[in-house]
This record gives sequence, C-alpha cells and structure tokens, in this order.
Amino acid sequence: MGARGLGVSLWTLGAVPVQTVLIVLPGRGRVVFARVYWRTFCRLIGLEVRLAGEPAHGHRRRVVFVSNHSSWLDIPVLGGVLEACFIAKAEVGAWPVIRTIARLGRTEFVTRRKSRTGFENKAIRERLEAGDDLILFPEGTTSDGARVLPFRSSFFALAEGADPPILQPISVVYDRLDGLPALRSTRPLFAWYGDMDIGPHFWRLAQHHGLRASVILHAPVDPLSFPDRKLLARSLWRVVAESAADMRQNRPAAPLAAAIPVAVPSAPGPVADAADGRAGKPAAAADSSQERRTRAAVLGK
Repeated sequence: MGARGLGVSLWTLGAVPVQTVLIVLPGRGRVVFARVYWRTFCRLIGLEVRLAGEPAHGHRRRVVFVSNHSSWLDIPVLGGVLEACFIAKAEVGAWPVIRTIARLGRTEFVTRRKSRTGFENKAIRERLEAGDDLILFPEGTTSDGARVLPFRSSFFALAEGADPPILQPISVVYDRLDGLPALRSTRPLFAWYGDMDIGPHFWRLAQHHGLRASVILHAPVDPLSFPDRKLLARSLWRVVAESAADMRQNRPAAPLAAAIPVAVPSAPGPVADAADGRAGKPAAAADSSQERRTRAAVLGK
C-alpha cells in the first residue's frame, strides 16, 4: 500500500504544475493531460480498466457522458478514458487535496439547491458552449455498487432547448478483485458511499491486487428525440442499469442502444404508463414497437 500511495503522491506533485500552466494556455492540452493524469493514476493503484464501445463525437454539438456512480474510483476510471470535465457535487470542492486536483481538472461543482439551479445550469451551458464535453453522475450520489439508483430528471435540464448536447450513457462496474471475479460479498470493497472517509477506503483497497473496472460506452442519443427530460432520464437509466446488472453477474456485456419513445395514435384497450413511453398503445405492442426502433437511438443510423 505504501508504494502505491507514494507513487500517486509523487505523480500528483509533478502533474499539478504542468496542469496549472496548461490551463492558462490555449488549445486542448489541459484536457489531454487530464486524461493522461487519470490513466496513470489507475496504473499506479493497480486498477486495470477494460473498455467496450467508443466515445461519442457530437461534431458541432458537445457531448455529455451519463454514468452510474458507486465510488471515488469512477473519477480516475472515466477521466482516463474520456477527454471531458466532471460535473461534481459541491462537497467535493471542500475535500483536502481532492479539491485541488478537481479544480485543475476544471470540474464544475453543483449544489442542486433549488435556489441555485438556474445559476448552475447556466454555468454548465457556458462550459458546453466553450467547447467542453462533460461527465455527469445523475444519481446525485454514490450507490453501494449493487444497483444503479434512479436518475434524477433535474440533471437533464442541460439537455433542453433547441440545440442540446448529445448524451452518451455509460455503465461502470468493478468486476475483478485479486484477479478473480468480484462477488456480491467482495464488490462492496470498491463502493464508497455514506460517510466513508477516502483515506481508510484507499488503504483497504490498496491491500489487494488484480483490480479491474469494466466500462461500457453505450450508443449515444439525441435529447431532441424525447418529449421531456423525465422520459429521457428513465430511458438512459434503463440502459445503464441493465448493462451494469449483466456485468455484476459476470455475463458478457456490450454497448446497448436506448429505446426512443414513439408517438402513436390512441387505441382502445389497456394502456401502459405514459412515463414509460408507451401511452396510447397496449403495453405488449408498445414494447415490440420500441424493440424494432431501438437502433434509432444510434446517431447516424
């Protein structure tokens, strides 16, 4: 553990002045170096990252990556595979050392208090307009790693308007411990939630080897295909949760496409909940219709 902690400390001390300079220079050097920093961080703590799928490219539109969240490890894992900045809860900005690293990574901090929502949404939109892609954790907190909490629709206010960013759902699961498949009894070792302190958590984790995180980048979606942000949040949650559940059971997982609600004329007969995107059609028929249109969520298809 001591060697890993020392390695991370030395790497961080060397990286801070580099990133401090890159932040004030034009170009994407600060974004690229942040990715190098996190990728090296993972290697130093002995965490392998397995990646499936490709990061979305919005071309003239920016991209917001939407991921489940169970541990502080999600930061180095996703930071090492994506050239994007994080949207983090305000508490992170108060943690010693971590706050310095987060700010150098140009993290956008949010409180999600109603009195601050308008200001924070404006700040996020300005970051997107400035050319940054962002990483969002719409659960609003970390889970215990055994499930994906429902996505809060309020986080998807950034996807409203005439020219919203492209959204790409991501599933992250920690599936190897000491080189063996992580089980229900051992997976909580990776999770960081409640009132856990980061120091003791790192200490426990560093006593193990053969750690692995699997990251699935699912098909990107266009928010303009959804009638409201509640349906959008639910659809993305389903993709992320389904894939994460497969990985937790050590099943093969591949990128999925989110089902897009299809507007259909109302018809007699039992009708499913409109929040599931199936209003106006018997539930079984609506599910079949969405199945056939799932691929429509893949941009360019």
